[in-house]
Amino acid sequence: MQTINKFSMNFLARSSNEGFARACIAAFAAGLDPTLEELNDIKTAVSEAVTNCIVHAYAEKIGKVYIMAEILEGGIIKIKIRDNGCGIENVDMAMQPLFTTVGGERAGLGFAVMQSFMDGIRVTSKVGRGTTVTMLKKISPRITVNG
Repeated sequence: MQTINKFSMNFLARSSNEGFARACIAAFAAGLDPTLEELNDIKTAVSEAVTNCIVHAYAEKIGKVYIMAEILEGGIIKIKIRDNGCGIENVDMAMQPLFTTVGGERAGLGFAVMQSFMDGIRVTSKVGRGTTVTMLKKISPRITVNG
């Protein structure tokens, strides 16, 4: 699939930057003219992925979160969110609803939320090296009536 537009950025894994990531992705995705619901789906999925980096990947230090987004032909947005943190030992288990490694207020629903709001999600991880979450969302074409 041909790339129409793309951007990348990185920032410190601080909770104050989660809203910044949402705003940047929303501004970038706006080029596809998504519905408000589609835009909110994207922002929520990005928020979950970034929060996972902050809470899980860098529990003992402040690392970096890397985001790369592409608009692909056919109205698809592809978003990769990556960290160089601790990694996930068992990705399949981590993607199960209610699984969490930190407990407390964490519900263990991050990956389930990402899956429910996006059209595709892939998670790759290596222990001690980090995790990459790749998400796809097809934006519905708008029908306009001339006249």
